[in-house]
Amino acid sequence: MVKLPKWQVFLVLIGLLLLGVACDNANPTLSESPSMQPTFTPFQPIKPTSADETGTVLPVHTPDIQFGNSSKEIGTSQTVYFSPAVPESFRVNFPLPKEWQISDKPENSILQIIPSMEGAISWVYALVAPFPTVEDGTTLEDLIRIWRGDDTHVLLVTPDTYHAMIWLLGQSGNNVVQVRSNEELLSRAWQEHTLAIIPFEEITPRWKVLQVGGKSPLAKGEIQNYALEVHFAVKSESPLPEGTFQWLLEHRTNRDPGSMTVLMLTGTTALVRAIGWKMETMGMSYPARDILDWLLEPDFLHISNEVSFNPQCPPADPNQTSLMFCSRPEYLDLFRAIDVEIIELSGNHNNDWGRNAFAYSLEQFQKEGWLWYAGGQNAQEASQPLLLEHNGNRIALLGCNHAGPPTVWATEDEPGAAKCDFDLLENQIQSLREEEYLPVITLQHSEVYQSPPSDTQVRDFRRLAQAGAVIVSGSQAHFPQVMEFYEGAFIHYGLGNLFFDQMDIPVQGTRREFLDRHVFYKGKHINTQLYTAMLEDYARPRPMTAEERGEFLRAIFDAGGW
Repeated sequence: MVKLPKWQVFLVLIGLLLLGVACDNANPTLSESPSMQPTFTPFQPIKPTSADETGTVLPVHTPDIQFGNSSKEIGTSQTVYFSPAVPESFRVNFPLPKEWQISDKPENSILQIIPSMEGAISWVYALVAPFPTVEDGTTLEDLIRIWRGDDTHVLLVTPDTYHAMIWLLGQSGNNVVQVRSNEELLSRAWQEHTLAIIPFEEITPRWKVLQVGGKSPLAKGEIQNYALEVHFAVKSESPLPEGTFQWLLEHRTNRDPGSMTVLMLTGTTALVRAIGWKMETMGMSYPARDILDWLLEPDFLHISNEVSFNPQCPPADPNQTSLMFCSRPEYLDLFRAIDVEIIELSGNHNNDWGRNAFAYSLEQFQKEGWLWYAGGQNAQEASQPLLLEHNGNRIALLGCNHAGPPTVWATEDEPGAAKCDFDLLENQIQSLREEEYLPVITLQHSEVYQSPPSDTQVRDFRRLAQAGAVIVSGSQAHFPQVMEFYEGAFIHYGLGNLFFDQMDIPVQGTRREFLDRHVFYKGKHINTQLYTAMLEDYARPRPMTAEERGEFLRAIFDAGGW
């Protein structure tokens, strides 16, 4: 048994409660392009008036009490009080000591967990909307106005989140905030196209997480001055059993940056023709200039490289008409500049200049320490999953080429892309799920220059989702396509190009690009963020303007039946 020092009471204080800003009379809005560097002014949350949630530290009466065994009467029953604001996931999992009970009266409880200006427990919340939402975020000032009823938006919350937000944002306006059970929150939001506020642990792929004040809880690392964070104080008049104490230490937050992994999937990369010529004249990193921050941020950046590197490749010709492609070895400097980790090799053109070029490319990737999948030195290697373990998340990438022609496929003893064998893929996916890997499948499927997928795309992508893939993504598309949720999986039928020179050629729309930022947390795929870019100068994607992004997303969501 461990004795407490005479002065000690169980009260762990970490940090200050984050804060926001009081508001004036501007109309609240949701923004399609929140500022990347917002001005953020701290505010003090409205303090509760109830005596149990004032943040007052209880007096110390038990200097000689040991954990789990009180040596004298302490004058209160062995009960614990949870403020109505305490998150349900915390409350239901709390290891109640033997013979302790939950009380609704804080004054009679030996242990209290309540909102506080300072507190050991930090709980992060997210402002969310249904996934096919165009707007990307709002300011804290406008969120407060929405919460208080100065706007037509409706907010859905669960009962505990309602009380937590009252502590943080003040009393809500009439008929603005609707309290619903956690089970009906998502379906109600989709049906009524409404906003919601949820704890971080309730984020799922069907939600779009909106920025507040330019900050998102899906960002990597710690997020400073994030507006939707509530602290809870843990106050006890006697020591706690060691198991309870340890549990509290391990559950001080619902958002642990050390449990998050970010994987970015991108579309077609083919460093040929005009883009190669631009690299030779403007610099090898020129194509990444305007989106470099996006590409450097993920834990794992994926590139679908469709053209092999070859020392015999001539200088790029922007007017080349032949569709037999090669890339010069110096173009690898672009991959070095963007710090690529993963290269997909399911493309149609990697054997255009012979299989030796494919083998040469693999040698260069190996020297750089880059990982690859969906292609290899032979068919067996090409069909193997790429296994990733990061921050406790186990992710497996599998890919293959469905489109052909047969000359692109690896053979028993020659390099190339993995040929799609959907029976094999199903078995691999199921085995990976048994090993607690999250399968991410990327396909070089048949090309269609339209947003809706072909019937064969739908058939094949959904088949892999049914088998247990968490993400099924099309790498073949030069024209960005729709996405859907199916059997618990996120399916994106085609992302469009990343680095390729199609400036609305051969059809209008090939300049538009998706980059999908997939977030994994504690062994689950929890969300996908859609980054959107527009190709410039035949070589250089840039972030879309707010107007371009809004128009693009509306068109994609409409084409997807949302």
